[in-house]
Amino acid sequence: MSSPWRAAAESLAADLARVFGDRLRSVCVYGSHVEGDGGSTPVSCVALVSSLTTIDLDACSRALHGWHRQGLATPLLLSEQEFARSLDAFPLEYAEMQRAHTHVYGRDPFDGVTIAREDFRRACETQVKSHLLHLREEYLEAAGRPLAVADLVLASAPGFAALVRNIARLHGVTGTDRATVTRQGARLAGIGEGILAEVLALERPDGLTTSDPARLFPEYLAAVEQLARFVDGWRA
Repeated sequence: MSSPWRAAAESLAADLARVFGDRLRSVCVYGSHVEGDGGSTPVSCVALVSSLTTIDLDACSRALHGWHRQGLATPLLLSEQEFARSLDAFPLEYAEMQRAHTHVYGRDPFDGVTIAREDFRRACETQVKSHLLHLREEYLEAAGRPLAVADLVLASAPGFAALVRNIARLHGVTGTDRATVTRQGARLAGIGEGILAEVLALERPDGLTTSDPARLFPEYLAAVEQLARFVDGWRA
């Protein structure tokens, strides 16, 4: 891990240990910083405890400003039981944490954790179809205005990339390289390389120099529709 934000995460763990004592079980950093491309975004952390009360929350709230000042996002606080019993409720989120995380205190809570394939598939279907419905709704609201359509495509491009990566993981792809996993997911779902490359280019600062977001919308929408059909018919 990069030392500046590792120090911040360890400081968070020390603060939480003062609040929870021996009830603190683990603290993990997850997300883009673990992969080395977090930039200036806040560092995401999750902490598991044996029990959690309002008194604990009040104590944590008094430390929150300091955490934010160190570049930390507000941490996720969960009891061990809540974590174990919510794997089926948030399979995509926990799978992403499991893929890209490192623990800075206590045991690694993701060791030995298995997310049921059908729970993951169902969550993929919900996510893809929600993305599709929002695209259509926001396109209607754009009323044909090119700038509004361009903003819609730009804002939704990262979500599209995440959808495609989840399709890859549904098929057991376990690589950590985002670009490779995204391409594999697109191939599995029957998404063309051309539209994939153009939409993903919009995630880069220089993406607008190679792609016209408004022009991409019809093909982009068709790609999301294909994802919805694919995950709807998926069987283990």
